[in-house]
Amino acid sequence: MPRLTYAVLGLAVAAGVLAAQSGTAVAGDAYTRYELLAPGSAKFRILYEATATAAGATHFFNPIRQGSIASNESVRDRATGQFLPFDVVGQDVASAMGVRGRDSTQKYIRVTLTRPVPASGGESRLLIDKTYEDPKSYYTAGDTIIFNRSLGIKRNAVVLPANYELISCNYPVQILRDADGRISVSFWNNTSSDAALVLKAIPAVTGVAPLVLPRDVAARLDERAHQNRKIVYFLQQPETHAFDLYHDYTESRAGTGTYVNIVRTGSTASNPSARNLDTGEPLSWKLLKGADITAAAPGESGVTPTTEAIVFRFATVRPGQSVRLRMSETYTDSVRYTLTGNELLWDRTFGRPLNTVVLPAGWSLTNSSIPATVSDFGDGRVRLDFVNPRTDEIAVLITAHRRSK
Repeated sequence: MPRLTYAVLGLAVAAGVLAAQSGTAVAGDAYTRYELLAPGSAKFRILYEATATAAGATHFFNPIRQGSIASNESVRDRATGQFLPFDVVGQDVASAMGVRGRDSTQKYIRVTLTRPVPASGGESRLLIDKTYEDPKSYYTAGDTIIFNRSLGIKRNAVVLPANYELISCNYPVQILRDADGRISVSFWNNTSSDAALVLKAIPAVTGVAPLVLPRDVAARLDERAHQNRKIVYFLQQPETHAFDLYHDYTESRAGTGTYVNIVRTGSTASNPSARNLDTGEPLSWKLLKGADITAAAPGESGVTPTTEAIVFRFATVRPGQSVRLRMSETYTDSVRYTLTGNELLWDRTFGRPLNTVVLPAGWSLTNSSIPATVSDFGDGRVRLDFVNPRTDEIAVLITAHRRSK
């Protein structure tokens, strides 16, 4: 019998759960949207976007938080839009399938994946929809509703009931008005701890009308925590001015089958490749310039006669479906990545919410202008993770010193 691999949802710390087999933990890219239901009901709908990345995984375990009563569950494959089979199992069944837990009363939603997770960085993306009843997390005090809950997932949104207004929130958040008029708070927790969120709201004196703003203004109100682009830079030795990178991106717009990656001015690109992370299949690409870009991707803005771009093609997205793409290439940039004396100098702006820089082998970190989480990449190289929960760019300046041999 072939050995099976299972994935466990990212609330492992809160639920006291670990995977028995090495490498079966769920990756990041998890996002939770809590929609508060009728005041006094203690109920809230949870829309949970999760990603399993353990190669070969065939099942996914989502712990049901202790103290919460779950109902109205359903699970979709985010790539195909299809519903997936699932059942609710206890710790005994989960343990038999390789999931370790310290609490024998723990319950899980066990999901059967559409296909085993592809190897070499592949993913299986899920949308878990469920309703929790939890009077300790969602309750009322007079006419005030209170949502008081520790959130372990790093990207979250909480949506107030219709015609309620926010009066306090203890965590830095974006405040956004949904298209249907409901107010939501959204945030990216870039710390290693859970977010102990407490928010309060009261009935609005007047109804909240649906949002109607000019397009340029509305663009500034994009929900940052729900953005799912990330980029990882692997710096080569600074004398080369070169760095490898990969860029992950989810496309969900029906009818789209092209991605245009504009090469930043001052950089040159080489060695492009791409693949569909949902299936593992490689994608075709072309390195184009000027009018050829516009011909390949009509409507692409900002293209000049000197603009260079790598145009990737993939199967056209159908309604209700999405595709997770990974584009890889090597950049050379003698202005933004240099060697000054004996110091490596990296000077680049980041517009995406999540960016990672891995220093070349043999270099020790000496400066980072923007706060980052620093760790060992696993082979002695220094890794810096930058999370920018704001909608602006960050100008990242990194220096490093060559280690003595």
